[in-house]
Formats: sequence, C-alpha cells, structure tokens
Amino acid sequence: MTERVPWVVGVSGASGTPYAAAVIRGLLAARQPVDLVVSRAARLTLLDETGIAWHDDADSLRSWLASPLDAEPSSALPDDAEFADVRFWSSGDLAAAPSSGSYRTRGMVVVPASTASIAGISLGLSKDLLQRAADVTRKERRPLVVVPREAPLTGATLRQLAALDDAGAVIVPASPAFYAKPKTIQQLVDFVAGKILDVMGIEHDLFTRWTGRLGT
Repeated sequence: MTERVPWVVGVSGASGTPYAAAVIRGLLAARQPVDLVVSRAARLTLLDETGIAWHDDADSLRSWLASPLDAEPSSALPDDAEFADVRFWSSGDLAAAPSSGSYRTRGMVVVPASTASIAGISLGLSKDLLQRAADVTRKERRPLVVVPREAPLTGATLRQLAALDDAGAVIVPASPAFYAKPKTIQQLVDFVAGKILDVMGIEHDLFTRWTGRLGT
C-alpha cells in the first residue's frame, strides 16, 4: 500500500483566502493529498470574505472551493474522491500529526501568511498548530513556502522574511502579473496560486506562461 504523504496547507488570518482556495484546488486537481490547518484568525477572515463559517470538515471546504470571486475557477471543483484525501486539523491541536517531525509530509505552504504568522514561524514560537507545523517543516529541511499578503511591510517583517529565506524557505508575495491581460479577479488570484504551485513542483494550468512574444 502506498504511503500517504501530504502537503500541509496553513491558512492564517491575513486577507487573501481566495489565494488559499486556488492553491488547494490546484493540489487536489494534481491528485496531491492535503493536510489543512485553518487558524482561528483565518476563520474570521474566511467568514468576512466568503460568508462561510468554517468547521474543519469537507462540507466547509467544498463550499469554499466552489466560491470563486467573479468567474468559474480555472481548475474544476475536485470530486468526492479528492475531497476524501484532505485531512483537517484544528489549529489548537498541538498533538496533531503535523506537529511531529516523524509524520512525513512533502512540505508546507502558508497562504496567505499574516505578519503575525511570519513572526511566529521566523522566531519558532509554535503558538498554534500552523506555526508548529511550519517549524517542524523547517527543522526537517522540507520545502516551506510563505505567501505574505500585506502592504506596506515593516522593517521587522522584512527581516523576518529574510531570515526565513536564509533558512531555506521560499517567499512568494501575493503579487499578480498583468502581461496575460487578465479579465477577472479570479484570473489574478489564479496567477499567484500558479506561481506558488510552480515553487512546489506541482503541474497546473492556472495561467498563461510568458513565451517571449506579446499576445502569445
């Protein structure tokens, strides 16, 4: 039997939950198992941005992924079999599997990453499961992707991001491009999600890649 080795997706309280939804859709479309940690602050942001009350279950996730901003998402909504390969962990459960280095994962992405989560991960505070799972990812030398979505950034946050980069994490700012002439907000979101998936080594078709020629 093939061992299940998931990607851990941590969703912090920064504005930008559509980025997380697009990344999760992309992972499930690529048949990648997901361990999902939604922080307490992220539950409030998710409710504010989507109207969805989060309950750490498949019904909450299905409602979230079926709610693109202004168009159909580029990736089809995952089927029930794909939803079955998502495990939900409470952010307050510091005994959860992702809190231990002996629990195998492919790595972790924190999307969006609030300045508080960046500080906690950089300093190794492990104040909740999201921060602890990220700290475990760092100590086990697994891929860690951090997606800040805030502007402007303070010197403290810039230094913390630089420290994470020095430690091997990849920093992917939520910064969409416009060369593909996006027509919807969802296309801008999908561009950022695609860049995140690129860093994770996940195949996707979320955006049009630059070919060196305008209009192609």
